[in-house]
Amino acid sequence: MFKIHPKWIVVGGCLLAFLSAATNAGFLIHFGTSVSHLTGDVSKLGVDVVRGDREMAMDAWMLMLVAISFVGGALVAGYFIHHPSLDLARPYGRSISLIGLCLLGAHFSMDHLSWVAVGLAGFAFGFQNSLATHYRGMILRTTHLTGLLTDFGVNLGMRLRGHDVALWKCGVPGSLIVSFFIGSAMGACIVLWWDLPFALLLGSLYLLGGLGWTIFKHCVILRRA
Repeated sequence: MFKIHPKWIVVGGCLLAFLSAATNAGFLIHFGTSVSHLTGDVSKLGVDVVRGDREMAMDAWMLMLVAISFVGGALVAGYFIHHPSLDLARPYGRSISLIGLCLLGAHFSMDHLSWVAVGLAGFAFGFQNSLATHYRGMILRTTHLTGLLTDFGVNLGMRLRGHDVALWKCGVPGSLIVSFFIGSAMGACIVLWWDLPFALLLGSLYLLGGLGWTIFKHCVILRRA
């Protein structure tokens, strides 16, 4: 059976973290709403509901839409493809392409139906986050940093304390954190410096990446298996 080297799993995770961060930065700039993580958004939703003015009510509606869409994406991923470890038989390529299609839909609805754009993006990243797999027992999340920062800090602290903690346990979450930061900066550059349609560009990269993986799997991996 053909197997993917574990390091390539981390590389794939870093690429997904980069793309999700870049897309999230674009939505933050355009709408002031995150679509790839919800902890702060849910807190903001509570504050907006208590404030109760009309503008805050609209923000609250957008945040609630993202949260519902995010859960919906995770639900679909869990129902159709989720598995606790990497399984090459599962349709990861088509899944990545689906994320790309959602972002393309977000691009074409962004100007006139902003709530549709935000909902599609939330669904896409709820779906992506549920594709998280295991790397030597560590869960690789690719749309937010809370768990990664915790893993990095805990493992680094234990290592500094003198415990026998492998260096890769700091390097893996550290690589994903750096990828997310670089992706956020790139997303900001796409919107603020180059004035490019970020959802169209990044959605196309997702779509092409998913199609590329599907072709590679069927033409190379399955033939060698």
